Amino acid sequence: MATAPHPQSTDELFHALRENHQLPYGRTRTVTAEELVDAAERFAEPVPLIHALLELQEAYTYGSDPRKSPVVFARLLTLFDEQPDAFDERLRAQLFWRFKWVANALRALPEIPLASLRQWLTEMRDRYEKEGLGLQPYYGQAYQLAVHVGEDTTLAYELWAGRRRTPHSDCEACEICERALYRVAAGDDERALEVWAPVLAGKESCQEEPARSVSHALLPLLRTGHADRARELHLAGYRACRRNPSMAGEVGRHLEFCALTGNEARGLELLAENRNLFDEVDSPLDQLDFLTGVEVLLRRVEGLGHGELPVAGYAGRAWTVAGLCAEVRGRGDGLADRFDTRNGTSAQSGRRTVRLDRAPLLDALELALRTRGLDELAPGDAAGAAGAAGAAGVAGARGAGVAVSVSRAVSALPEELPELIRRARELDEEGHPDARACWARLRGLVAARDYSHPEDPAVGPYGRLCADLLSDEAYRAAERGDYASAVDLHEEAAGLYEDAGAPDDVVLARACALLAAAEAAGEHGEDGEGGEGEAEVKAAGLADAHAAVVRLQEEASGLAPYVEGRLLRLRASALGVRLQTSGDQAHAAVVFAEADLLQEFATRHGLTTQVSGAMLLRAGTYALSGDLPAAVAEIDALRDRLASDGPAWHLPRALGLRGRLQLGLRDAAAAHADLAEGLRLAAAWPADAVDTSRLHADLAQTCLHLGRPDEALTHLTRSAEVDLRDGKRVDAFCTYSNAAQLCLDLGRIEDSIALLDSLLGEPDVTGGELDDRLVAQLRLLRARALHAGDDLKAATAEFVALAAESAGWDDDPGSHAMIAAETAMILAEAGEFDRAGEVADRALAAHALSPRYELISNCLRELARLRAQQQGPDGLAAALAHLDEAGRVAEAARAAGFQPVGRSLETALAYEHGRVHAYVGAYEDALAALEKALALLGEPGAEEGGAGEWAECVRLSGAVEGIYLERPAPALVRLDAAVARLTALGHLEECEPLASLAAQLRDQG
Repeated sequence: MATAPHPQSTDELFHALRENHQLPYGRTRTVTAEELVDAAERFAEPVPLIHALLELQEAYTYGSDPRKSPVVFARLLTLFDEQPDAFDERLRAQLFWRFKWVANALRALPEIPLASLRQWLTEMRDRYEKEGLGLQPYYGQAYQLAVHVGEDTTLAYELWAGRRRTPHSDCEACEICERALYRVAAGDDERALEVWAPVLAGKESCQEEPARSVSHALLPLLRTGHADRARELHLAGYRACRRNPSMAGEVGRHLEFCALTGNEARGLELLAENRNLFDEVDSPLDQLDFLTGVEVLLRRVEGLGHGELPVAGYAGRAWTVAGLCAEVRGRGDGLADRFDTRNGTSAQSGRRTVRLDRAPLLDALELALRTRGLDELAPGDAAGAAGAAGAAGVAGARGAGVAVSVSRAVSALPEELPELIRRARELDEEGHPDARACWARLRGLVAARDYSHPEDPAVGPYGRLCADLLSDEAYRAAERGDYASAVDLHEEAAGLYEDAGAPDDVVLARACALLAAAEAAGEHGEDGEGGEGEAEVKAAGLADAHAAVVRLQEEASGLAPYVEGRLLRLRASALGVRLQTSGDQAHAAVVFAEADLLQEFATRHGLTTQVSGAMLLRAGTYALSGDLPAAVAEIDALRDRLASDGPAWHLPRALGLRGRLQLGLRDAAAAHADLAEGLRLAAAWPADAVDTSRLHADLAQTCLHLGRPDEALTHLTRSAEVDLRDGKRVDAFCTYSNAAQLCLDLGRIEDSIALLDSLLGEPDVTGGELDDRLVAQLRLLRARALHAGDDLKAATAEFVALAAESAGWDDDPGSHAMIAAETAMILAEAGEFDRAGEVADRALAAHALSPRYELISNCLRELARLRAQQQGPDGLAAALAHLDEAGRVAEAARAAGFQPVGRSLETALAYEHGRVHAYVGAYEDALAALEKALALLGEPGAEEGGAGEWAECVRLSGAVEGIYLERPAPALVRLDAAVARLTALGHLEECEPLASLAAQLRDQG
């Protein structure tokens, strides 16, 4: 099927070839290249056909289709022999360069006899000699064939490496890789890494490098003790080769690296991301390389006892690790045998065996911020809620450098069904976290087809047990923020309790439903309003819920003390949440009254859990009222009570609140101590019962206040992991997003990209189940990270896609304005000014609906700067048009009373006028604009902020005046005065560039 219109002229053909050349390698580019060859043949002119054939051969070569590349090259060679004059110097150079491509392609095909490979090299040598070309490229191919076959490479290496490079030699980066691999094969990892250094540092690169070198260097780096460098290169190198059929071997080596560093779960994640390579790699040699890496990973996973894990593999069936491992083993062995038969050696099988038999090089190397084990990938994880969450707490404390966590003896679940039901209810009445494990076990038993309910009056009817399970589900739904589901579950439970003759439970379930309904109504507002209106709706609903619970309690009689206590707790909680929602201090007194009532009742009846709850509520109310010292005093009293009377599982929450209070009192060190101790104690309990996620999140914030961002990053990721385990996926993804942003702020760009790639590959993301705006936020952050990592092409593609999608967000034009503005700037940076202008117009249209003055002004000024910088005088008119538009935005902002965060929009505009005119050589206009900017900025003061902008404006003014206008004397007066003022104010760092420029002007004078 045609992928593009057939060109009707040679001009159209060349345009189509240029367009196709911009596409990524793959099926689409290859098919289009084939069609363009057909089109070129119709013009009966050799040059268009030569260009089309060259494009097609490149598509085959880098699309991992070695069988077709030599066929295309044979046509080119025939054209050269028949019409050599049709090949200008550039085409001739390309032709002779590609002899190496054919040699590589033939070597990758086991059906090509070894004699034919050698014959081709002879042909290459003869052709090069006839053209008077140096033979170093030929000897390079002879050396690579010797390596492939397994011959003694000493002489072949010297004949190649000892010769001077020629214009037709492989690029410097590729040759460095071959020389380094020679050292690796000799067992000299240290020397190999020295040879590789320029490529691994990014100083030498090409189409395949440094990705190819990185994949080969990973294990030598580990063997020489450079694990951190290996981790860094793995993150960057993998991204450069993933899903690329022509780099399947490189992907295989990254999978092997994961398997040998304790990152088997990440390896399976990467394998799933590259499942296309099972079917899209047509090169047998690349297949062998890829499949061997896959088998290393799968054998390791199977050896760890996880052979039944589902895994991505060949299309058309579902695979387990064990099943795919057997399939890959058979295919890999078959390919190695075919090559060895062709070569007459056992080299390929031998190398494969070495890789497969290699023992892990490290027990554990944290490759990514999302650290997951194979147990977490297991379907239907059998670990109980308490055990899994407790382990998460321990891992979180250990990973964050917190004191050794505590442990506790957990009673085994009763084997007998009646005893298990009674135990679950006893623990539930107490509010004990272990009740969850009992309910989880019962839920599994009840769901079984052979379940038989015990005939035991103490247990009650089957319907009551079903109601208990529904109530537990309802509590979990409310904890996840799914209040609508909680309402339904509580109501259904109340009906079953009524049928079962359990009136106390009926009252409690209906009370819980009332509170959940108030929360659900406040989520969106009854009229779909947001902001203050939504808060008012929620506050009113909570007040109504409180009144309804009071009536329920008054109308009921003979309630058990624990039920009375829970109802009182619900009443107090409803008013506490109302205070938090409204912020109205007039609501505080009734919260204290309800908390006092709860505490008095709970103390009288020995309900220690509710006594603690009342004191927590009092402390929180003091905090919401702004009386932090009173809140700390209350929480200290609670901490003492918990230490003596319990319940022990409330201590982590109490310490968590105390830590937040200390942070509010600006004592970050004390906050860290409390939160760290809370996290240590939390490890003994299920994470959802002690809010381990919140402890990690608060510790992250505290660490940022203490200037410990790396520790903060660890806590953020641990917080997200706990939320994921508890089913709070939106919360987890938001926290991961914060972690990715912090990575960017810390300059850990590859960590940020790797984390975001992992999140965006989650099934609920790819399946469209997660909130589309949250996914867009993750993608936007990834686009920014790609840009920060200098991957302008990938960043531009992501920004453009997001701008197109967000154009349909009629309910959120402000976000579209932001995305479109950033996209316009990225397009301009790439030199695509027409597209940048179109996207900027869309940003302006969205800005008209939801103003983003500073953002739009920044965008327009940046477009102007880039125009002038890249196009010089030719871009001045368009640049000034952008600045005129920015001027109108500034006027509108001033009329609307908008106050920017930093300098005024007028000041920024004047400064940009100066830069734009300087770029195009209009230096008098530039100086006038910069002096206007200085006047608007005003003289700097002693306070932080503002001095840097003022100093930069002075510096640029001095450069324009002293260097470009050749008036050094007034420029020096300006600079010296500025240095003196800044020095007097203590802004020594800002003085340095001014003093440096002044010294330069004096030297020139």
